[in-house]
Order: sequence, then C-alpha cells, then structure tokens
Amino acid sequence: METHTRSPRELFEGKEHYEIPAFQRPYVWNEEDQWAPLWDDVKRVAEFYVESKLKDEDAEPEVQHFMGAVVYESKKPVAGDVTRHDVIDGQQRMTTIQILLDAVHEVVQRREHSDLAESLEELIVNGSPRFKGKRERFKLWPSQADRRAFEIAMDPVEGRSFEHRIVNAHRFFLTEAERWISGNPDEDGETPPGEESLRVEALSSTLQDRLILVAIDLTGHDDSQLIFETLNDRGTALLKADLIKNWIFRRGEQIKADVIRWADDIWAEFDGDLWRAETRQGRLTRSKIDIFLHYWLTMRQQDEFKADQVFRAFTEYADPYMKTPSDAEQFLNELRKDAETFEKFSILEKDTPEGRFYSRVIVNLDMAATTPVFLWLLSANHGIPADQRRIGLEALESWAIRRMLLRLTSKDMNKFAIVMLKMLESCEKHEVGAKLAEFLASQVAETRRWPSASEMKRDLPGRRVYGFIRQDRLRVIFSAIEQDLRLKNSKYEAVTLPEKLEIEHIMPQGWRSHWDPEPKLDAERSQNRDMYVNSIGNLTLVTKSLNGSLSNRPWLDIDAEGLVEGGAPGAGKRKLLDSYSLLILNKEILTSHPSGWSETDIWERSELLISRICEIWPRPGE
Repeated sequence: METHTRSPRELFEGKEHYEIPAFQRPYVWNEEDQWAPLWDDVKRVAEFYVESKLKDEDAEPEVQHFMGAVVYESKKPVAGDVTRHDVIDGQQRMTTIQILLDAVHEVVQRREHSDLAESLEELIVNGSPRFKGKRERFKLWPSQADRRAFEIAMDPVEGRSFEHRIVNAHRFFLTEAERWISGNPDEDGETPPGEESLRVEALSSTLQDRLILVAIDLTGHDDSQLIFETLNDRGTALLKADLIKNWIFRRGEQIKADVIRWADDIWAEFDGDLWRAETRQGRLTRSKIDIFLHYWLTMRQQDEFKADQVFRAFTEYADPYMKTPSDAEQFLNELRKDAETFEKFSILEKDTPEGRFYSRVIVNLDMAATTPVFLWLLSANHGIPADQRRIGLEALESWAIRRMLLRLTSKDMNKFAIVMLKMLESCEKHEVGAKLAEFLASQVAETRRWPSASEMKRDLPGRRVYGFIRQDRLRVIFSAIEQDLRLKNSKYEAVTLPEKLEIEHIMPQGWRSHWDPEPKLDAERSQNRDMYVNSIGNLTLVTKSLNGSLSNRPWLDIDAEGLVEGGAPGAGKRKLLDSYSLLILNKEILTSHPSGWSETDIWERSELLISRICEIWPRPGE
C-alpha cells in the first residue's frame, strides 16, 4: 500500500481512468452539507491567491485546502490503454472534484481564457481519439446508478434539465463559478477581488494544485474491505447497507459472478431514496435498508445483536452462501424477495390478518421486535400456507393485545422473538400457526405468559386504562369491537371507520361540574368515581368535532338547561351522541341507558367489553 498527498493535477494528469465499481453507493452529496462548504473553501483559497498577487505579483501563495482521503486499487498497466484504478472509498469527493473541474472549465472556456481552459480540460477527459464515445474518455466513471446523469452533466449538450444530484451539483458550481469569475457580488454583497484574468488564474491554480487529498493506493495484499469500513465521506456516513453491499460485490468479483447484473437486478433499488430514507426507531435514527437488514438477519440467523453489529453479523452469516456464483445469486435473490415483502408492510390491507397485525401490533403497540417473526411468516421463501399464517398472526396479536391491556412488561420481547423463530423453524409448514398458538399458550414466565380470559375479566373491569394506555392503542381496541359488532349482524352496514376517531369519556373526567349528585359525594366515593371514569367501560369513540362539543356536559337535557358551551345550548350528552354518532358502540349505550349513566353502568359495560375483547382476541382452550 502506498500513501501520498495528491492534488487533482497529480491524480488526473495523463491517461488516467478512475472507475467507481457499479455496485458502489450512488452520489449522495448535496448543496447545504457539501457543495456550498466546498465552494466556500475553494473561493477562500482563490481569493487569498488573488490578494497575494495584488500585493506582490511574484509571490507564490502557499495556501491549500485539505479534502480528505481517497482509496483506490491500481490495475496493471496495458500498453496503449488508460491507467485504470478502482475507487474503493472517496467516490463522493472524487466525483464532486470532477464536476467542479468541468463546471469551472465550461465558464473559463466560454469567457475565452483558452490556455487555462485547456489545462483544466486535461484533468477532466482523456482527449485521445481512440477513447471518443467510450467511458475511458472521462478521467472518472461513476457507479451504475449515476452514469447517465454524469454524462449529461459533463458533456456540454442540451438536456441538463434532467433532475439528478450530479446534474444539480454541476449547475450549482457553474452558477457560482460564473458569478465569481465575472466579478459579480455574492448574496452578502461581497465583490471578488482583482481583475478577471487574475481570478481565472487563481481559480485554475486552486483547482489543479491547491486541493489536497491523501491518496491511498492499495496493493493486492491489503484488506481493502477493512479500509473501506473505517472511512466515511464528508458529512455523509456510510450505512451498514453500504458496507454490506461493498462486501457482497467484492466477494462476487472474487468468485467471477456477474456483478453488473447483480447491481441492476438485485441491488439498484436499495440505492434509491425510498430505501435510504431515515426513520426514527426508539432512540435511533436509521435508514429503511439498514432496518430491514437488521430484521432480516435476525430472522435468518435467529440470534439477537445490536444495530451497530449488523455488518459483521451479516458477513459471518452470508460467507458460506457466497462460495459459488449460483449459490450467491440464490442467496441474494432470497434477500431481494424478503425485501419486497418488507417494503409492502405499510400498504397491507387492514382487513387482512397480515394488515391487522402490522397496523395493530407493530405500529400501534410499538412492538417492532415482532417484525422478524412477522417477516418469517410472510416470507415467500418459506411458503407458509395462508390459513396457518392467519392462525399464527391472530394468536400473536391476541397475546400482544391482552398483555398490553393488563400493562404487562414487554422488556423480554427481543429474546422471546428469537425463541419463537427457532420454534417456527422446527415446525412443518402445515402446522406453523397452530404450533405458534400452542407455544404462546404454554408460556408461564411473567414476561411471556398469555393472559387468560378469567384473568382479563377479574383484573381489567376496575382498572384505570385512560392515561396509562396510549389513546391510539385504546382506539385499536374500540375500533375492533365496533367492526366485530357489524360483522356479527348483517343488518348493519359494512363501513370503514375514520382513522382519527378520538377517545371520549361517557361520564366526563370533569364530572364535578354537572354530574355531582346531591348530597355531594364524600372523598372516598369521589376517588372511587375517578377510577371508574378512566376505566374501559366508560370510554367510547367519537369524532374530534363531537368530542369538543360533548366536554363535561351532563347526560340528560333537563340537567343541561342554561348550558351554552360546545355550541349546543341546553343539550345533554345523550342527545348529542344520538344526533351525531352512528357507531353501534354508542347506540348500545343510548338504548340501554335512557335516563342516566352511573358507576354500576360503567362496571357492567366493562365486563361486556372485556368479554367481547376475549372473543375478538381469543386464546386456545377458551
């Protein structure tokens, strides 16, 4: 391995051709984080050059700007060919330098500074006629995803309206170079120093000789993967997926696989914005592709590991599958199939077992730790029959819902998911769902047991749930009960409930305003009523607008005389519910309680709702 400091002139002068392998990640730099700071650095060096020359035209300014490191492997030279190099790391900065050189060259040439334009052009293209129309005409050839945009940006032809980061970068540097060279003031009103000819000289000198990089040329015996792992681009850290991709494709090259086709057919979509978009997950913010790879590897390896261990865990697991091109391709196609399944999780139909589980358990209950199990059951690579998948998902959903309502701990979920995966792997496909339900029902540890119906009916009616269980989770419960009531009676219309229904207290939390009887409740009974008010039997669903109107108003109109709050003077809560709510949940209350709503009514409704919950989310043997 040879390490030197190099300027762009030293890197690109002569018949040089740096190729970014097709499988490397695409160009991701942007104006705010990289282009504008780089231009400010270039401008600072160039203006120092100008000011030094204005003071002493024989001065040799020593100012430079350090741009970081680039790592490449040089190929054996071939007579008559360009000198070829594979870029291992630093592709973002090398691509940006080429874009910057070309943009400045275009301005300098257009303003007829021909000698300096020619010296810049020598660092951008290999001018020999035998390279015309070939990739070798460029000093740099980007990764697969960026090649079309790079050609549009670097060749002075029409079509630069094409939207791509590389084209946008070229446009940015072209605009800034034109403004600075022509002497126009910047946004702060600062005018560049010196005459135009001196500015062109300064900018040309800066770009050719005063941008300094540490150039690491690897020998064939060095561990290029290890070096790749340790280096990040300026301001854009490598994803775990970038490390994994580099490892996969370098291994593919070693076994003589068709890595170009891999890049197009298997990995290209992973380099897009959708998969690289960041999502907050707990205390971490990670890209979608990194999250998927973590879950996928957990599912395949059936082992628990932290997010920062994904790369090493992947290479250790994948290594046996990457020995021959056919084995490697089968392995990667299985990965791709599971990625397609994972990508569709958020658009699963909510009236299917899969869609219900994803929406209710993974999203609303925040039980992302079940995702590897969910992915295992849905994986096309496993081919689990639909009926067994339904049985398994409904069992796991019931297990999760019941534990949530009783506020049992979920701290053991990651380890328990691994245990479930190992159990599932040992089952025949035709019994997977039944075995999972049986397995969940057999758990006795406090962190894993599946609450029984008798426990639910014993412990939940008098327990406070509002304020202790998130409203979106309570909404899941009441929405499911409403839909179940409609399904059980064909006379009801089949409707889709609005997404944003809100939890409403039938007896209001502020019951002391209009619900305090005469004589007033003593302290013990008041405290008891406060508990009942926040129990499950006193809660229902209404629209946001109706919720605001119901507020603390009394149940009956007779008790609402003179009441003007909420836009319905003199109307009781019962009348407003009857007028505006179409939910069966609320119609039942209105029909059964025409004259009042008491703690006894709340308790009885709690028992009824809990029975329904146990029917919707059953447990084996009940």
